[in-house]
Amino acid sequence: MKKGKAHVISRVLEGSIAQELEIEAGDKLLAIDTTEIEDIFDYQFLIQNDYIEVLIEKQDGEQWLLEVDKEFDEDLGIEFENGLMDEYRSCHNKCIFCFIDQMPPGMRETLYFKDDDSRLSFLQGNYVTLTNMSEHDIDRIIRYHLAPINISFHTMNPQLRCMMLNNRFAGEALKKVDRLFEAGIPMNGQIVLCRGVNDGAELEYSISELTRYLPCLESVSVVPVGLSKYREGLYPLEPFRPEDAEVVLEIIHRWQDKIYKEKGTHFIHASDEWYMLAGRELPGEERYDGYPQLENGVGMTRLLLEEFARGREELRRDRTLPDTSVREELSIVTGRLAYPYIRRMAEELTEDFPELNIHVYAIRNDFFGELITVSGLLTGQDILAQLKDKPLGSRLLLPQNVLRSGETVFLDDLTVQDLKKALQVEINIVKSSGCDFIEAVLGKSGRCTC
Repeated sequence: MKKGKAHVISRVLEGSIAQELEIEAGDKLLAIDTTEIEDIFDYQFLIQNDYIEVLIEKQDGEQWLLEVDKEFDEDLGIEFENGLMDEYRSCHNKCIFCFIDQMPPGMRETLYFKDDDSRLSFLQGNYVTLTNMSEHDIDRIIRYHLAPINISFHTMNPQLRCMMLNNRFAGEALKKVDRLFEAGIPMNGQIVLCRGVNDGAELEYSISELTRYLPCLESVSVVPVGLSKYREGLYPLEPFRPEDAEVVLEIIHRWQDKIYKEKGTHFIHASDEWYMLAGRELPGEERYDGYPQLENGVGMTRLLLEEFARGREELRRDRTLPDTSVREELSIVTGRLAYPYIRRMAEELTEDFPELNIHVYAIRNDFFGELITVSGLLTGQDILAQLKDKPLGSRLLLPQNVLRSGETVFLDDLTVQDLKKALQVEINIVKSSGCDFIEAVLGKSGRCTC
């Protein structure tokens, strides 16, 4: 076979088909069923069949053609040096709201990379603008029926979209949604709302236009633009005020009621920040349609509270409360946005366990600026500076989202070990669920299986 693109295998999983076939790390995948592999799209599609022929190049240059009988959809058990099996595609837009453009200088290089790669939409849930997608990409999505694809719409006004993305092709790119819709490809969408730009009447128009893609377009989130203090030379955006949030929520709730009556889904969702900014109670679980937009902060707090309530009820069934056997002083870190909810949860636990002394600290984001209030953008240096003279007790609980995925490093490259050493306190990382919160606070004394 003519030698084409080769993909280096970085790992072979224990007990896998690949291990049985004596494929090894360092070998190269050349083709499946005589088809050269362009990227992960091709690979995942071609390995589905129950009989495939796999062409491998060994490290000495010898080529093996392996016949594989397996279960349909069963994986070979190999991983590659690059998860996409191709180079990552960077974003060609210059969006007026881009947070990466608002990053301070001197941070690690990877934080400045702007991705707009449709393949990451399927693999990691990233949102893409479609401006970086060719007709070839669309053809392959339709052919392989890859789904769902997550799309950053921002506005359905083509001219306004060109302005917001600083890309003269951004409006034309919306036509790709028509092809995806006609092919029945499931989609999710998001709108980053900018005050005085795509809100108000423009938001009304966008929601109206997006409803045309139901049911393939399953949900759309509306999130407020994030504004750091590093905006010199950038488009003059202003933060939303409480009265602005009220207007946004009125529009979204009105459309939710209309769409739910007609289609049985709420479809358009406001992220949690809108309710907190407006000083309004979060909607009940039924309003979130099963939480399809959690990664955009839609319903994350409601889900946390519901999980916590179920976990607390379970404790009440299993223990005699109040319980004075759990005695500890500890502290919890959170962002200013979630602080009232985390504090309320801590207070409810101390009602059940009176010997607990829980300090909840809302960390001000000095690094990016006070307008950034989510815990996921907190840095180690801000946590350290604001806790160094505070009572911490025997343990400090940190939310998992303050760290790089799968690592113990903050955005500013400070490590958990650095923070532990500087504060002289044991540090526990807490996952995102309400049950995880209960387990973390109660330690080995907690029993929560909700």
